[in-house]
Amino acid sequence: MIHYFDNAATSFPKPPKVATAIAHYLNTLGGTYGRAAYPRAFESTRLVEDCRDELARHLGTKTADHITFCSNATMAINTILKGFSFQKKKVLVSPLEHNAVMRPLTVLQQKQQIIIETLPANPDGTINLEQLPTVDLSEAALIIVNHQSNVSGVIQPIGEIAAWANGTPVMVDGSQSAGHIPITIDQWGIDFFVFTGHKGLLGPTGTGGFFARTPENLETLIEGGTGSASDSYEMPSVLPDRFQAGTPNMVGIIGLLTALQNRPEPSINQLDIDHLIDQVKTIGDYNVLCADNPEQQGSVFSITHPKWKPFQMARELYEKYEIEVRSGLHCAPAAHQFYGSFPEGSLRFSFSPYHSQADLDYLLNALKKLPSQL
Repeated sequence: MIHYFDNAATSFPKPPKVATAIAHYLNTLGGTYGRAAYPRAFESTRLVEDCRDELARHLGTKTADHITFCSNATMAINTILKGFSFQKKKVLVSPLEHNAVMRPLTVLQQKQQIIIETLPANPDGTINLEQLPTVDLSEAALIIVNHQSNVSGVIQPIGEIAAWANGTPVMVDGSQSAGHIPITIDQWGIDFFVFTGHKGLLGPTGTGGFFARTPENLETLIEGGTGSASDSYEMPSVLPDRFQAGTPNMVGIIGLLTALQNRPEPSINQLDIDHLIDQVKTIGDYNVLCADNPEQQGSVFSITHPKWKPFQMARELYEKYEIEVRSGLHCAPAAHQFYGSFPEGSLRFSFSPYHSQADLDYLLNALKKLPSQL
């Protein structure tokens, strides 16, 4: 029996009705989004808009039309960063950013369009709120924060950071947080929120997008047909069409809608994960990458060992216990440089609503035996 603990890469399993809905679309419904006036096209369009409305509820915003669908969070981040008007040059980032943020920022920096600076942080990677007042915002164009780290599970205090920003635009990467912890976009007052559909939201791969509070301040990254304003060579100004050129991923979006409508009742909660982390800390020489404060810990954590490389531990866990985990840098070298686990990375464990207490016990027992077997 395979034991899957790699939900930070992609969630598995999906709600059973997701496959049923996808098969129904492929085999029966057909139709595309906003491209015709016959009933099946209307129904397909309605399902896409239902998904947008459902996402707005999950993400805590009343302006569903400000949510744009993309192929994934990486595409969403590139759309924002390459469409943003950097009238000031400084971009402030958390120390735990994923390469989906750092690579496009690096390209912009190499073109001398921006300067990247890192926000002050505590040893566990959480933003140091007490030191934020010492940060000069006068030349800051944008603040970017990874809401939940895909390495340590550290959850950043977005409300407090947005309040400190005091009007400086804030972009939140919610790739790991959406579906796992409450999201309140309107309450936070942030400018941009990025999500992916295939992780905590339990949808198919190839789905994701972003929320933009002031989309009029973004240039389009991709232009093309939208099914609207077809008499013009200019992209429509109306939302969400402005940023949705081309035929959308109908299969993926319908699967995501179904996942949002059929979320399972979790068998474990965050307290169970926190307890597991505390127990792992007592085993041998493991170094656990996690939040110091359990209230800022999410459903992901990592370990390192002074003698054994992460890939060696991952191989042993699979070969001896059929446990599937991810080792390495997790596309987040900035986070590993911060934690001192670069360049080897760490061994990561990430959970889903489908995990039970028995699953956590099985993982713990394997980790207890692992040091003596390597």
